[in-house]
Amino acid sequence: MDAKLAQFAALNQKDKAPAYTSLVPEVLTQPPPSIPNDVRTLLDAVVVRDVGGIVVARTVLSELVKLLGEGTIKDHDIRRRVIEETLETIQPRLVSYEEQANNLRFQLADILEDEEDWSGAARVLMGISLDSGQRTTGDADKFKVYVRIVRLLLEEEDSVQAETYYNRAALLVHSISEREILLQFKLCQARISDYSRKFLEAASRYHELSYVGEIDEEERRHMLSAAVTCAVLAPAGPNRSRVLASLYRDERTAELPTYNVLSKMFLDHILRPAEIKEFERTLKPHQLAKIAISSNDKLASVSHDDDDGTTSTRTGPSTVLDRAVMEHNLLASSNIYNNITFRGLGALLDLTPGAAETMARKMIEQGRLRGHIDQVDKLIWFEGKKEEDDAQGKAGGLGDVEEAEDTGSPFTKRWDNQIRLTAAHVESIVQNLTEKGLVSLMPLTA
Repeated sequence: MDAKLAQFAALNQKDKAPAYTSLVPEVLTQPPPSIPNDVRTLLDAVVVRDVGGIVVARTVLSELVKLLGEGTIKDHDIRRRVIEETLETIQPRLVSYEEQANNLRFQLADILEDEEDWSGAARVLMGISLDSGQRTTGDADKFKVYVRIVRLLLEEEDSVQAETYYNRAALLVHSISEREILLQFKLCQARISDYSRKFLEAASRYHELSYVGEIDEEERRHMLSAAVTCAVLAPAGPNRSRVLASLYRDERTAELPTYNVLSKMFLDHILRPAEIKEFERTLKPHQLAKIAISSNDKLASVSHDDDDGTTSTRTGPSTVLDRAVMEHNLLASSNIYNNITFRGLGALLDLTPGAAETMARKMIEQGRLRGHIDQVDKLIWFEGKKEEDDAQGKAGGLGDVEEAEDTGSPFTKRWDNQIRLTAAHVESIVQNLTEKGLVSLMPLTA
């Protein structure tokens, strides 16, 4: 090898490129143990010492990249070693060999992905220069790289960094028409929402993808199962009720192991500890994340002085699943009881009376539970659905609900309903005052 390199160095400039390039296939077809050293020697001559100039170096590197991509080196480990050492050699002169370096990074990312080194493959792709002034990369190619990085990071459960690259991809999605890569992007959307605990959004997207015919049947079943899981973990309320209804009416969910929990959630049945434990075994680590209780909630949870030592000592839910189940059981109990004491609700939810009151108060404030709290008698009164509230087009008849979907009713009809309700409320107040003798109505005179 050294003798040939010395011989080629003495050639005319126009003959150097073909001469050095002819060495590349010769080097790569040698016995595997000697390939890395000979490649290193060749690159040291044409890249590091620059014996033929940048044109010769680019020609040699392009041929090397091409043969590596064609699988000329059969040994997996040797091929990976050659790619890594080549990247290391050209790194100080990356501006001059940007295209070749990017191609090598794609090849190395493929190798690492085959080895299930997700974070390693993602880091290699992050090193690809997509916005350099030396070459122009189309939006479609950038989008594919970003989506691939997101997918790899999510496999490693690095949702924070994945969201950064997802946001970059989202800026380009409007210009993409390729169906396959768009489906991958939508799956990344659902998974990021899942990791970010936006469970309602994740459930809707998983369910939508489970109907796509281009996706493998087993994958669609997995997405349907993920949709059910996210719907169960979502905050209780009318928005979740709509998602649960959509999933419950899907005939395919009856075959899932989580169908029992789904049906009980949809039918507003109280969930038992054994059912919760069984469902908990199907969850992923991020879905079992611990949640913190604010100092104000902790203080409110121990504010009652009627503790006789038999009530629970828990001051709030400890996990996302805990919170979802407690809120569901609270909502389900509102369909069973007209009212319930703080102590009784605490026994039902396995919370202190104060913590039970705090949870009910928050759900009432957020429009996810209809009722009011009597702190003197330590009672929570539940209010059933009213026909006039349903006429307003509000979700689940709960009145003003945060982020409720627009029903599309004409604004004039809504205004008329509001006037009718206001008049009815005024009449009810006057009637109550009259019955208590606080006011008297004068008869109308002609």
